[in-house]
Amino acid sequence: MIVYLDASALVKRYVAEAGSADVSALIDAALSAGTAIVSRAEVTAALARAARMKIVTRADAAAALEAFDADWESLVRLQLGEPLMARAARLAWQQGLRGYDATHLAAAHFWQDVMGEAVTLATYDRQLWDAAKATGLAAWPAQPGG
Repeated sequence: MIVYLDASALVKRYVAEAGSADVSALIDAALSAGTAIVSRAEVTAALARAARMKIVTRADAAAALEAFDADWESLVRLQLGEPLMARAARLAWQQGLRGYDATHLAAAHFWQDVMGEAVTLATYDRQLWDAAKATGLAAWPAQPGG
């Protein structure tokens, strides 16, 4: 399976919460796992926010960021050029998505087009999950949440 992870799924690999074990198992079982380069900032921001809100300690957030940074090179990192962003803009309008969600959806579709194989979009964002299904991508998990 080829798995595209948005930030909501990717962060679960580094912070223990509902779905974390499932995300780790998904990544470990994938033939290839990737994300858009914007996920680097999104995951880092999510970890910083978790520390600010005292969901995790600052030390735990720093350790999670270190683990994420160490894994970053092993992910397929999809670049964001004008054609992909134009596609994201169309998807944002058609599917009623926020900007980053549309960017992730466009990147997953682009990767699927380039690979010529099915790409599964892993997300815990309900709107993005619904949009993935509506536009012909496989969406994971079976039911989004948490």
